[in-house]
Amino acid sequence: MSVKDYADKDYYKVLGVSKDAKPEEIKKAFRKLARENHPDQHPGDARAEQRFKDVSEANSVLSDPKKRKEYDEARSLFGGGGFRFPRGGQPGSAPGGVNVEDLFRNAQAGGGLGDIFGDLFGQAAGGTNRRGGGRVTRRGADVEGDVTISFEQAVDGTTVGVQMVSEAACAACRGTGAKAGTVPEVCQTCQGSGVRTSTNGGVFGITETCTDCKGRGLVVKEACEVCSGSGRAKSAKTMQVRIPAGVTDGQKIRIKGKGSPGENGGPNGDLYVLVHVRPHPLFGRKDDHLTITVPVTFPEAALGAEIEVPTLKGGKVKLRIPAGTPNGRTFRVRGKGVARSNGTTGDLLVTVEVEVPAELDEDAKRALAEFGRALGNRNPRAGLFGNVS
Repeated sequence: MSVKDYADKDYYKVLGVSKDAKPEEIKKAFRKLARENHPDQHPGDARAEQRFKDVSEANSVLSDPKKRKEYDEARSLFGGGGFRFPRGGQPGSAPGGVNVEDLFRNAQAGGGLGDIFGDLFGQAAGGTNRRGGGRVTRRGADVEGDVTISFEQAVDGTTVGVQMVSEAACAACRGTGAKAGTVPEVCQTCQGSGVRTSTNGGVFGITETCTDCKGRGLVVKEACEVCSGSGRAKSAKTMQVRIPAGVTDGQKIRIKGKGSPGENGGPNGDLYVLVHVRPHPLFGRKDDHLTITVPVTFPEAALGAEIEVPTLKGGKVKLRIPAGTPNGRTFRVRGKGVARSNGTTGDLLVTVEVEVPAELDEDAKRALAEFGRALGNRNPRAGLFGNVS
């Protein structure tokens, strides 16, 4: 239902009662009309069915004291086809001393008129807010920065300094935007509120940022030479930021409220830190697990062996390689990976790579030839040809 439809519906007329009717009168009128127009009494009569719906709708509003009060206030504001302000069209108050913004704010909190009108007066154009009828408040801009950390710092977490450039109040004019020795003046268009209201043909008011003062509520005759009248200036500073354990390369971390400061009491923006992680010469990452490739000799893979494997923190762990281990097999060492947020830790995944010597002396060659004869010179590729036509 539109704002105009809601305001133009005369529920008192629908029930046939006066505007100051008591709850008992409303209840009695509804029962009588509902009984007369009930669909069971008029099967197939569309007019009676619509009349029954209208009566029910009127009763649901007028029988509820809170809804009835909101309805009466809305009728006083919007009834007759326009949004009426007293005192020559000044926004902010309604007939009877009711503050429009308070009315809508209270209605929204109770799920009443707020469902119909939305947050029309709480939100101004351009992502700004009005507080208590004052000047427009603006949220500060978000700021981005990036850091490069080592592989070990990404796994364990660290604190680093982030160089950030944001907008702050201009130091030369202290945020006024006016040239030194002058002061800004209250905007005459919006009377310092930072917003202006238009009626768009008289149906309802639309609140938007004042174009003359750009929402600041102030205008300057002579602009500050440093900030050109904006009242804002670039500010560079270094902030210490905690990088959590387990961060990955390319991850963006949000730090709430550490961006550019807001205007007129508005909240600060957020700081977003893009993290770059330098690769490690030995270790890699797979989710919360660390990975490493370890070379083994052919006898170790064939006969089995116990080998030592380095860990990221500098220690060693012993790993048992069973006899007949093929090249590329991966073993898991529990609890030697990346710390998780729930207090557990990932694993270290060790992949073995059978090393083939690039050069052999005569003794090694004779030993391998003897090994081949001991295996009966078996051809490991023989089975491939039996499946080829």
